[in-house]
Amino acid sequence: MDLEAFLDSYGLIAISGIMLLKSIGVPIPIPADVVMLAAAARAASGKLNVLGAFVALLVALSVGGVIQFALIRGVGRGLLLRYGRFLGVTEARLDTVARRMEKSGVIGIGLAILTPGIRSVTIPACGIAGIALTRFVVGLVLGSSAFLALHFTLGLLGGSLLGQAALALSPAVVLGVIIGLLAVGFAVWYIIRRRQHPDDSARAVLAAAAGAWHEATCPVCLALGAVNRLQIDVAHTHDKHLHHGGTHVHSTL
Repeated sequence: MDLEAFLDSYGLIAISGIMLLKSIGVPIPIPADVVMLAAAARAASGKLNVLGAFVALLVALSVGGVIQFALIRGVGRGLLLRYGRFLGVTEARLDTVARRMEKSGVIGIGLAILTPGIRSVTIPACGIAGIALTRFVVGLVLGSSAFLALHFTLGLLGGSLLGQAALALSPAVVLGVIIGLLAVGFAVWYIIRRRQHPDDSARAVLAAAAGAWHEATCPVCLALGAVNRLQIDVAHTHDKHLHHGGTHVHSTL
């Protein structure tokens, strides 16, 4: 069953269910932004109510995020550390982001939640850092709202054009185009991660790319993820240079 047939059969409840499970941390192999764009495109064609779809997905994202936040403080942390590496969520990365979240307010948490490639590690990192639930929830809702608004805008603007293109092409061609675009998105994430982490193994880069692809793969998300991730890496590298520089001076003295 293709995505369109699935949405025709099960509608907004199914879309919200997928987003809820993904937000909890279940690795469903569909990028989150693809689901959001599909929902927005259907709203543009009149098959869904725009406000109803937006609210339903926001609730799913928020509830799922809170569940993952709570789980990571208990039994979930061991599972994440054991299996998260397959999606680029390593203990070292979690600890790095957790330290950043400790110093961040709701805006900082919201920006991290908004940014593709960072969201998947931000939620568990907040749980590890012991962020107050209220601060986390406000940041989560702000970031998720912005993430949804971005994709609903794209979906509403391009929904009618995509609908016309789909009518002009056979289902097999449409499916092939979708698969091709998803593959291109994964390849771009791999290139981004390889350039940012040239010393990492191919397996580590593939895992990081898979984790980012799991969140988002549209061109706007790829751009956001590349820029924000690069800034984090530069800041982290700068900190390491300062640390090494300080050590060098100390040993010289």
